[in-house]
Amino acid sequence: MTRASLSRPAGAWRPSLLLLLMALGIAAAAWKATALQVFQRDFLQQEGDARTLRSVPLMADRGLITDRNGEPLAISTPVKSIWADPSEINPRGEKIGELARLLGLDPATLRSRLEENRSRRFLYLQRHLTPFDAEPVLALGIPGIYEQREYRRFYPHGEVTAHLLGFNDIDGNGQEGMERAYNDWLTGVPGSRRVIKDRRGNIIEELNTIELAQPGRDLRLSIDISLQNLAYRELKAEYLKRNARSATAVVLDVETGELLAVANQPSYNPHNKSLIEDLSVTRNRAFTDTYEPGSTMKPFTIAAALESGRYTPDTVIETGNGWMVVAGRTVQDLFGYGTLTTTGVITKSSNVGTSLIAASIGAGPMVDVLQRFGFGRSVESGFPGERAGVVPDPANIGQHATAVLSFGYGMSATAVHLARAYSVFADEGVRKPVSLLRLGEGELDTLPRERVISPVIAGQVLDMLETVVDRSRGGAVTAARIPLYQVAGKTGTSHVVGASGYEDNLHNSLFVGLVPASRPEIVVVVIVNEPKGDEHLGGQVAAPVFARIASGAMRILDVPPDDAPLPAPPARSLAQSGAEGLVEP
Repeated sequence: MTRASLSRPAGAWRPSLLLLLMALGIAAAAWKATALQVFQRDFLQQEGDARTLRSVPLMADRGLITDRNGEPLAISTPVKSIWADPSEINPRGEKIGELARLLGLDPATLRSRLEENRSRRFLYLQRHLTPFDAEPVLALGIPGIYEQREYRRFYPHGEVTAHLLGFNDIDGNGQEGMERAYNDWLTGVPGSRRVIKDRRGNIIEELNTIELAQPGRDLRLSIDISLQNLAYRELKAEYLKRNARSATAVVLDVETGELLAVANQPSYNPHNKSLIEDLSVTRNRAFTDTYEPGSTMKPFTIAAALESGRYTPDTVIETGNGWMVVAGRTVQDLFGYGTLTTTGVITKSSNVGTSLIAASIGAGPMVDVLQRFGFGRSVESGFPGERAGVVPDPANIGQHATAVLSFGYGMSATAVHLARAYSVFADEGVRKPVSLLRLGEGELDTLPRERVISPVIAGQVLDMLETVVDRSRGGAVTAARIPLYQVAGKTGTSHVVGASGYEDNLHNSLFVGLVPASRPEIVVVVIVNEPKGDEHLGGQVAAPVFARIASGAMRILDVPPDDAPLPAPPARSLAQSGAEGLVEP
C-alpha cells in the first residue's frame, strides 16, 4: 500500500472533533443542570426566594369610637404614604421637580434629602395622602418611589368632640383624650402576607397570608352626640358674646353617673393640629382646670349645718345690713337681706348667712361633708390629666378662712366635681362614680353606690335649691327657668386670683342646675371664665346657658314635663339677677 493511499485530507477530522466537543458540552450542561436541580436545589431556591419573596405587613384598623347610641365619633380611613428607596433614585432626574410639586415639597429640599440618604433603603416622603392625591404621584413611574397603605383617624364632629376624643400622632398612637386613655384597647395587631416582588420592589403576585391583622376593639362612650352638639353650640355662643377667657359645660346623668356631654371653649380642629398655636387649648378643662367655686358651695355648708342638728330649714338667721367683720376682714352680701331662714340663705345666696353658720359649726363638719361628696379627690373617670382639686385641712384654717370656705373660697374643684356632687342631692344622698363609657345593663346593676348623706337632708337641700329659681318662693335667678319644668340650682361668682391677690374686675361665673327638680334626671354645670362687659354674675352669664342646654336636653332625652306653662318673666333689675354675693379679699 502506497503512502498516498494511507493519508487523509486535513479537513476530514473536523466533523468528528466538532461532534465530540458538542457531546462534551451537552454532557457538561446536563451535569450542571443535574447538579443545580439535585445537589444545589435547596440553596438556589433559598437564594431566589430571598431576592423575590417578601413578607409585608398587613396594617390593623384602629377601633371605632362611638357615642352611647352607636354614632361614630372617631373612625379610621385608609390612606397611602409615599416612600422612597434613595439608592434607586437619581435626585437630579427630570421628574423629581414634578414629584416635589405633587407632594407639596420644595424641589431643592427633596433633592437634598434624597442625596443625603443615598445609603438608606427606606425614606418617607409624605404620609397619609388620600388615594386620590397618591395616584398621580405613583403614575409618574419614578423607579424607587413606592406606596404603603396606612390608616388615618377622622373625627366626623371635629371641634365639637375634640377635647373628649383627643387625637393620635402620625403613627396612630393616642396623644390626648380618650384616644390616649384607651390607646391599648383601640390599637389593633398588625398581620403579614407573603408576596413576590420584582427587582424594583413592585408586588407582582400575592401568595398567601401569614397572619391575619387583628383590628382594634371599639369603644362606646357615654356621650350623647345630640346633647354634645347642643351644649357646645350654646356654650360657644356665650363664650363669644362675653369675650370670655374660656368656658365649660357638663351634663351628667343623675341615675347612672354617665357624662352625657362635656364641652369646652376655646376648641380646636383635630384634623389640622399645625394651626394650634397654644397647646393649652387641647386640654379638657372640665377635668383638668380647677376653680374656687364660689357660692355653688353654699348647699354643702347648709348640708353640714343640717347634719349638726343645730339647724333646720326654718331656723332664723339674722344677716343684718349685709356685712360682718371676721378676724379683722370684711365679708359682705350684695344687699342687706336682714332676717333670713336657713332656706333663705340659699335663696338669697347670703355670704353673711353661711359665714354665721360656719362660725357656729366649725370648719371640721364642712370639710367632712365636702370630702364625702368627693371634693379633694379624683373623680376616677380615667380621663388623662384629671385633677383632684383641694380641700383645706380644718386644723390649719382660721376664722376668716372658715367663713370664706362656707361660700366656696380657699378650696378648688373641677366642673366634673361639681356635677357629681350635686347629683348626690338629686339621688337621695347617694354618690356614684363618674363614667365616660356607656354602662351596660349588668354594670348598672352592680354600680358601686355610697350613701354620703341622709335622704332627708338631701331632699331638704334639693328643695332649697328650687327656691333659687322659683320666683313665687323668693328666687331671683329667672334666667335659669325652663318652660314646663321645675328647676333646682345655684349660682356662683368668684373673683379670679391675680399676681397680687384677688382681682376686683375679673370673675368666674357659674351655675349648677338639676332638672326636672321634682325627679332630677340630669345635672348641668356651666362655668364661664372671666367674662368681659358689665355683667359677670352667675345668674347673668352662666344661668341663661344652663337654661338653653337643659331645655334642649329635656327634648332630646324625652323627659315628661313636671310643671305648668310659665308666664313670661318681668324685666330684671340688678337685685333680681342672682345676687350670690362677693367676698372682699
